[in-house]
Amino acid sequence: MGRNLHISYDLKNPGQNYDNVIAAIKQLGDWAKIQYSYWYVNSQYTAVQARDHVWSAMDANDSLYVVDASNNEASWQNIPPESSKFIMDNWLK
Repeated sequence: MGRNLHISYDLKNPGQNYDNVIAAIKQLGDWAKIQYSYWYVNSQYTAVQARDHVWSAMDANDSLYVVDASNNEASWQNIPPESSKFIMDNWLK
């Protein structure tokens, strides 16, 4: 049984290589594009593994948020520090 991953990203200028990011997301498993930069993927990857895989196609100024809804886990890269702190403080409440 796969993991239910929800992947959201924001590509900032300069760069914005949507094709590479989308290709990386599609490599994770069966997918559905929900919104422009929000995807559902049924995958064998953990949230951390999926984050690392997709992040490798992104620029350092982009941001990425991955939620494994099957296991109540999340992983992210380069989101605002106050958002990161809020998530860590409230995730398991």
